[in-house]
Amino acid sequence: MTARPAVGAPSVLLAPHAVARWAQEVPDRIATQDVSGGSRTYAQLHDEARRWAAAFRRTGVEAQSHVATLLPNGPTAHAAWLGLGWLRAREVPLNTALVGTLLHDALLRSDATTLVVDASLADRLQGLDELPALRTTIVLGAAAPDGMPGEVLSGADFFAGVEPAVDLEGPVYRDVAMVLFTSGTTGPSKPVLVPWSVVLQFWSWVPDDTLGEAEALYGPLPIVHNSGRSAMNYALSRGATFVHRERFSGTDFWADVRRFNCRAAALVGPMTAFLEAQPPCDDDADNPLRAVIAGPLIPQVEEFKKRFDVEMATCYGMTETGICLVTGWDHGPWQSCGRPRDDYPWSEVRIVDEHDEPVGVDEVGELIVRSAEPWSLNAGYYGMPEATATAWRNGWFHTGDAFRCDDAGNYYLVDRLKDAIRRRGENISSFEVESVASGYDGVGEVAAFGVPATLGEDEVMIVVEAEDGALVEPEALHAWLAERLPKFMVPRYIEVGALPRNATTRRVKKFELRDRGVTSTTWDADGR
Repeated sequence: MTARPAVGAPSVLLAPHAVARWAQEVPDRIATQDVSGGSRTYAQLHDEARRWAAAFRRTGVEAQSHVATLLPNGPTAHAAWLGLGWLRAREVPLNTALVGTLLHDALLRSDATTLVVDASLADRLQGLDELPALRTTIVLGAAAPDGMPGEVLSGADFFAGVEPAVDLEGPVYRDVAMVLFTSGTTGPSKPVLVPWSVVLQFWSWVPDDTLGEAEALYGPLPIVHNSGRSAMNYALSRGATFVHRERFSGTDFWADVRRFNCRAAALVGPMTAFLEAQPPCDDDADNPLRAVIAGPLIPQVEEFKKRFDVEMATCYGMTETGICLVTGWDHGPWQSCGRPRDDYPWSEVRIVDEHDEPVGVDEVGELIVRSAEPWSLNAGYYGMPEATATAWRNGWFHTGDAFRCDDAGNYYLVDRLKDAIRRRGENISSFEVESVASGYDGVGEVAAFGVPATLGEDEVMIVVEAEDGALVEPEALHAWLAERLPKFMVPRYIEVGALPRNATTRRVKKFELRDRGVTSTTWDADGR
């Protein structure tokens, strides 16, 4: 184990300060590259971030202010985040798939005083009222439609006459960088207070030779998640180029990698599985990529590595915990999430029973995590003291995930204890799917859960119990939900019938529904 550094992370490893450093040392080096063609040098990105900071400050944003953003995954989102970082404000990045009541709920519960929205998404805000904290809405790219909440500013008005701020100290590791919504279990998604140290921590574990200075990292992950945000922070801290696209494209992946000479890439399981499933080509190994950071690994990991001539490493983590289990290039069994970190003890882990007492080798229990250094995990759930206290019991954060550890020290995710679904890299609250579906005419009660997807992770399935005498048509319900849920939350499978219940409490037995899965009576949106 290497020597333990002093408490706290150096500010130069945090994105705003890192950009400032490289803008001074190598101003013309490309910092961010959009695959659509736009790029920013370090000098340009630093100037743009400071201009955002000055414009935000003029509207009243200050340290610890909550600023919501509803922006596509791209350069505008990057610069806005860096600008807020210089002010030591807290960004609330909203998933661009949010609509209706879920969007309103996120804005309401975040207490955002300012909202930045791309004009292409602004119509979703029409008619959203009862947002007492929201004072200003900034609409970028075109004229704002009627009915926007708060005082509305155009992008031109927001930036008019603004010069880059030069008097800001910027963030330190213990400042909260973001308020990120993560999947709920028995309730709505929870807003997690994520310090800058956790942003850094998320990618601090990767092998040292993953990416060098002036090399390129391909990061097609959403910027609304810490995985995508931290990948960007990692690249910028190393003086590298962060190559990004608005959303992952399996058909364009290798063309992007070759075009921008990417040496490392970040993927989640379904992305890796999709690339592996494509027909082999003679030039598969003829690419510049040498390192893939993937979570989780796929069963065909060895075939993938050989076919594309890459090394792979994996990890386990959450928005709340950062990364607490890791591997190196010698990743061990593909099913394993890795081992506790030994390079720098950000956190400690245990597998415990229902009394928080450790279990034995190969026994299944809940993975719990605690801080080994100040500010190395989440700072709680914003506005939810009871949920924070429930998660942080006995001095440990409870992940809600069932794990086991073998006699070689490898950790394995067995199942999710919490009632959440993971689909296409997104964590989904079954509670929120159920809440929206329950509003459909004739629906009595709904159970949402995950069933295995072809390329890994889950597909969303719901079983609907209709009210007495009501007729619920799955296809009509699916169309109705598609207008009210983010695309990734819309159920693929719908079944109408009686829900299995506990005989004493009458609670729905979801484990039976998961075990049963898709049946001959299940309606499938992909096979209608």
